[in-house]
Amino acid sequence: MSETTDLAITVEFSGGLEMLFADKKRHSLSIPAKDKDGRSTNIAYLIDYLCKNTMRDPRQELFVLDNHIRPGILVLINDADWELEGEEAYELQDGDSIFFVSTLHGG
Repeated sequence: MSETTDLAITVEFSGGLEMLFADKKRHSLSIPAKDKDGRSTNIAYLIDYLCKNTMRDPRQELFVLDNHIRPGILVLINDADWELEGEEAYELQDGDSIFFVSTLHGG
């Protein structure tokens, strides 16, 4: 018997990243609690999910590089630096808030 519970999370974009996501800064998402292999969904899953389901701009390379967040994008998990939370391995929890901020600016 497989459990198909979803997680309600909030994802926010700033520093120009919102332009990749229909110029919308805040997204309330419902994503599966488990991936197709039955593992708890994590930030790596979320990044892939965002690229496939939420991103409206074709320039995916402005958000990810080699299937990882581009250097220069700060990621906060519940207001804490994702490096303190395990980065892409962090297992998402119901009610999490994930914030992506680009520190790269053109001139």
